[in-house]
Amino acid sequence: MSTTRRRFVQTSAALGALAIIGASARAASDEKSELGDKTPTKMSPRAFSISLAEWSYHDALQKGRMLHADFARVAKETHGIHAVEYVNSFFKDKVGDVEFVKDLKKRADDLSVKILLVMCDGEGDLGHADKAKRVEAVANHRKWLEAARELGCHSIRVNAYGSGTPDEHMAQAADGLRALCVLADPLGLNVIVENHGGMSSNGAWLASVMKRADHPRIGTLPDFGNFSIGEGKTYDRYQGVSEMMPFAKAVSAKSHEFDEKGDETSTDYAKMMRIVLDAGYRGYVGIEYEGSRLSEKDGVDATKRLLERVRGDVR
Repeated sequence: MSTTRRRFVQTSAALGALAIIGASARAASDEKSELGDKTPTKMSPRAFSISLAEWSYHDALQKGRMLHADFARVAKETHGIHAVEYVNSFFKDKVGDVEFVKDLKKRADDLSVKILLVMCDGEGDLGHADKAKRVEAVANHRKWLEAARELGCHSIRVNAYGSGTPDEHMAQAADGLRALCVLADPLGLNVIVENHGGMSSNGAWLASVMKRADHPRIGTLPDFGNFSIGEGKTYDRYQGVSEMMPFAKAVSAKSHEFDEKGDETSTDYAKMMRIVLDAGYRGYVGIEYEGSRLSEKDGVDATKRLLERVRGDVR
């Protein structure tokens, strides 16, 4: 091989290697950006991302120590979290203000923070026994669908409250939820249901509602801690999450208190996250701290540390 040709081949090989290195670096950077705070070692295929639910700061928001418009900034600058979940009660009087909603989106975009979903309460029972009331509840949620689309969300979280026998309630809830999904579909949004007390905290019942609603936009938001089914009874949290995970489009890591090792005292996070990951879920897991011993800030940080530890340990 001539000297000139040999140099050409060597140069081409070097440039090719640099291109591969550059592509790998960009991929690693993209993965780190997606995960926000920390990238799991070697990007385990069982990795998940961490988000922050606004309810974690409900006391500060309700008492005026924090503004809803500042929540995305607090998530990023205080906790190093790059994705948030809003709660409708903290901007219910502003949802119709297009400029306010656009400003929320701009604030988050400027911080490179994703707004994942809006948790919606107080808009009527989607499982009401009265068909007219269900129709009204569906209509009441329309404004939140429109706001969620403007904010760049993937879903709104709703409730499946209603009445009647379990079977009657199931049929009614499936009817109301499916009607809401029909509105959400053209907007590219999902309608996800949280276990939020009563029949909705019965995992098997809620899974049956999902099947009966039978719409590609319907899903669940399994919460680690909301398993009170009434009359002082609770549903097994691990069984409930297992039953809801096949339909999950988001997950809520509820936390209250922590022991000296940093473990949550009510939920075995390692066991719970194995259930979540074994179901094939690889999306965001949202911190929702509701404890009383730690401050809201410290409680969020404690939950984040626990999730990061579990993320590194669960394979």
